[in-house]
Amino acid sequence: MSEVRLRDEMARLCRSLFERGFSVGSAGNVSARVGDGLLITPTNSCLGFLDPARISKLDSNGHHAGGDPPSKEIFLHRAFYDSRPSVGAVVHLHSTFATAWSCLTDIDPEDCLPPLTPYAVMRVGRVRLIPYTRPGDPRTGELIRALEGRHAAVLLAHHGPVVTAGNLRSAVYAAEELEETARLLVTLRGMPTRMLGAEQVDELTRVFSAP
Repeated sequence: MSEVRLRDEMARLCRSLFERGFSVGSAGNVSARVGDGLLITPTNSCLGFLDPARISKLDSNGHHAGGDPPSKEIFLHRAFYDSRPSVGAVVHLHSTFATAWSCLTDIDPEDCLPPLTPYAVMRVGRVRLIPYTRPGDPRTGELIRALEGRHAAVLLAHHGPVVTAGNLRSAVYAAEELEETARLLVTLRGMPTRMLGAEQVDELTRVFSAP
């Protein structure tokens, strides 16, 4: 996909996320690889009102090469690009149910999104909870790098999800799936709930492995 088309697609998909309540105000940031660097939503921008021409561009060395100044959380994105070479896009949201889930005290940090439906296993995979750091703290990127590429998505405690995939559309769909799974988990909380078993998860992982 050309850079011009990718800019247009980023603006369109981000607007869709905003209009459906996956982000509010200037929350969240989205990026995608291009041949000579990456595109990322500008700092303090609203996902619902992006100008494709003003989306920030970084060169292959991470230097600002065009558009408005990049999101201050660029380190989250670069940590995934550097540790998972197959990643083509990163979506970071402050979506309501995933963020609420990240605040609970009794979730498993090693596997914080239990396998409730096959779709989160297929599109997101095993999700690691990242301990709280303040917004904009580069240590968060260091914590992601320390995972050595083993996870396609993480949940930042008290903050929200960061989801990756091989291309922008797939990353957006995976972020939506993570939020939907969190919504189901919150809705079912306190009820006797049946999760997918280990054999079922293993089968899904073999057949539909997360990027």
